[in-house]
This record gives sequence, structure tokens and C-alpha cells, in this order.
Amino acid sequence: MGFSEILYEKDGPVLTISLNRPEQLNAWTRVMEREVHEAMTEATKDDSVRAIILTGAGRGFCAGADMNLLGGLQDEAEKAKSRIQTVMPVNNSIPGGLQLSRDYGMRYTYFPTVPKPILGAINGPCAGLGMVMALYCDMRFASDSAVFTTAFSRRGLIAEHGISWMLPALVGHANALDLLMSARKVRADEAKEMGLVGRIIETEKFMDECRAYAEELATMVSPRSMRVMKAQVYTALHQNLESAILTANSEMPGSFESDDFREGVAHFVEKRAPAFSGT
Repeated sequence: MGFSEILYEKDGPVLTISLNRPEQLNAWTRVMEREVHEAMTEATKDDSVRAIILTGAGRGFCAGADMNLLGGLQDEAEKAKSRIQTVMPVNNSIPGGLQLSRDYGMRYTYFPTVPKPILGAINGPCAGLGMVMALYCDMRFASDSAVFTTAFSRRGLIAEHGISWMLPALVGHANALDLLMSARKVRADEAKEMGLVGRIIETEKFMDECRAYAEELATMVSPRSMRVMKAQVYTALHQNLESAILTANSEMPGSFESDDFREGVAHFVEKRAPAFSGT
């Protein structure tokens, strides 16, 4: 596929999508927005892709919205209001992806509808809109040089694109208010302590270890199990316990009847590597 502001690189069953404006610390543009959505759509259709890494080219993940874009929004407030609502369609969920609630079909909230695990590999500065995109990844690993900031309050902005919901879900109410109101910079060790990231990795080993983890997901785990579990977890965020249990009960017969269940038992008994089909 031809992209101008991202890289789309397949290595066996692992796809790496890299935001690719390194001189601008991968500042977010409308072109990048469209291309990331197109890349996630292509990855969803491609059965050979079983795990996705989202990262940034160069020394940063994403420095937030490109300042030229912000400047344009400030110049024409009324037109900006219209642009914010119409740049991407209201239903932005991935075609052929998981059937989740409308919460996951908004402009930036669609990563959960991708039926494959998305690892956010935060390799450096992660700010503003870049932080929003990182939060919608299924899990986040940080290099020891990563720095996080919500940034919005220091630009006179508000908690945008659902970060006011997603951030407290990950780090708790008080930590979320701290990060949003102060917009202070948080290094990787504090981010991990809060629960914002799951793992810190030395910069020199960072991408190798991220790829190793993604490779393990892609080769050792049932794609069907991951697909169903991902839908369960994001649905459960809006359910009570009883509803989550009933959802699990409804999914169990299909798992017992699946090819992946048969392969899961067979490879364990035969002490060999699995060969899951995803069905």
C-alpha cells in the first residue's frame, strides 16, 4: 500500500505501523489520521496479520497535533467546529471488525474494533493527541526514554476525544485529574506505577522486545480466542458483572466447537508448537 505519513511493514504475522514524520516528532495531521485508519482496515482484512504494533519513527511516538493544524483551528472557530465534526465519519469503526457499541465507532475510538491485538510501542515523547491514540491501544509498552503529557490544559484546550473516560479507566480518578489538569510531563517509571503502561524496556532493546511479544501473540495464541476476548473486555467496560458472565456463557459453546480449541488441546498433548487457524 502507498502511504506518505506512516510506514506499513509486515514481518511474518506481525505488522508494524509507524507514524512517519520523525523531524516533527510524528506530529499528527489529517493525512496521518486517514492513513492510520486505512492501515488498520487493511490489517483487519489480512488474515496473515495476527498482531499489530503501533509506534513512531525516529526518537518519538507522537508529539500531538501538528501546530499548523491547531493554528488553523484557532483562526476560524466556527469552521473549526464543523471540521472537528466532519473530518472523519461518525461511524469510524473498522469495516469487518468487531461489532461493539457506538462508543468504539467515534473519530479516534475505533482501535478496539480491530479484531487483533494492538500494542502501543511508546518509544519517546507521547503528548496530546498522541496520548489519546496510545490509550486506545490494547496494551502499551514504553522505552525508558518515553515521556508522557496530556498537554491539553497548557494549550487552553479540554480533555479531548474520550480521554476523560479512558484515562481514569486505566490510572484511576485522582491520577487522571492530575495528568489532565497539570499536563505535567511523566516519565516511563511513573507511567508504569500508575498503570498507564505495562512494561518499561531499555531503549536499545525496545523494538526487539516489542516485536518478540507481538510474535508470541501471533504464533502461540489462538487468534479466535484473542478476537473474542478483546470484544468481551471492551464490552464489559459498559456491563455489570452479571452481564459479563452471561456474555462469557454465550461464547463458551462456540469455543468448545472451534478448530482452535481442538488445536489448543492437540499441541499441548503432543508437546509441539501450535498451528492455530483462527477458526
